[in-house]
Amino acid sequence: MISNKEKLPVIDCDVHNQFRSRNDLIPYLDEPWKSHAERFGIPGAGLPYSSPIGSKRKDADPPSGLPLGSDPHYMLEHLVEPFNLDYALLCSDSIIGMSGYADSDHVAAVCRAYNDYLIAEWLPVSPKFKGYLCIGTQDPLEAAREIDRVGPHPDIVAVSVIGGARMPYGQRFFHPIYEACERNGLPLMIHPGAEGAGTFNPPTAVGYVSNYLQWHTCLPQTFMAHLVSFVCEGVFEKYPGFKVVFCEGGVTWLPPLLWRLDKNFKALRSSTPWLKRMPSEYVRDHCFMTTQPIEEPDDFKHLEAMFNMFDAENMLLFSSDYPHWDFDDPTKILQRLPLEKKKKIFSENARQLFKLK
Repeated sequence: MISNKEKLPVIDCDVHNQFRSRNDLIPYLDEPWKSHAERFGIPGAGLPYSSPIGSKRKDADPPSGLPLGSDPHYMLEHLVEPFNLDYALLCSDSIIGMSGYADSDHVAAVCRAYNDYLIAEWLPVSPKFKGYLCIGTQDPLEAAREIDRVGPHPDIVAVSVIGGARMPYGQRFFHPIYEACERNGLPLMIHPGAEGAGTFNPPTAVGYVSNYLQWHTCLPQTFMAHLVSFVCEGVFEKYPGFKVVFCEGGVTWLPPLLWRLDKNFKALRSSTPWLKRMPSEYVRDHCFMTTQPIEEPDDFKHLEAMFNMFDAENMLLFSSDYPHWDFDDPTKILQRLPLEKKKKIFSENARQLFKLK
């Protein structure tokens, strides 16, 4: 690990705060959902595969005995302070996965409760904590109301949704969400974790794979489909201030996808008459990607070549995925990048996107 003097400022764009138990949300639920939760508990998002090594870092267990990721004070001690984080942006992957749960009213109530819990019990602990509000995607009008309710809070910096879906995210069904994001100056952050679960479509274009290794490897398929949909459905023309973050889905798939999209657009642009620029230009101006899990090959020149094929230094945001098993240490990854590019990726891009001091 490098010394404190050499450490770069870091903004971690994917830190997972967990519950002591899901009953933590009960005080924040409205009736009748509160009484229902007291009797039957709060439903969770079901991942259709089990990791053979578990999902969490073993060394992140709080000494307090609380569940992993549920102690904000230990998170400050174990993550924020040692790695020189200016900010840890908190994302509840367990709540956003509830968009695969069929009862949209129930999901909306749980999301409201989580957002109030986040604001009451996590964000006041430290000015270094900022939060992503959660919404269900089943009812975009209700989701937009929740964005308008919670979005003005000064410590809320983005809207989070799950990658799993029943249709690509560019389609008009979802547009009220993006209108509310733009109205509140909040990016949309898409995070994986429940593809193929609940009411979601299968996790790959050809159906269900057999195990977690295949599921985890194929996650970029979901992001590719959503990204192409955002562009071709004209979302970025309709909402010119709207930004999207593709979190935890890799990055090196982007250049060949944009080459193919631009090439096809030249011949088939009559099907998208609302687009005024090349597709890759919309992506460059409206889309961001997080670094974790970064594909670092043995020969760094190969990764550097991929970065040169898109505007990586301005589109990438550092993320650690703490406290998950595939945590990326900011003192270890991308060490061979030039200093100015590292500064952008590790903090400056996020500072500008999320309007952080």
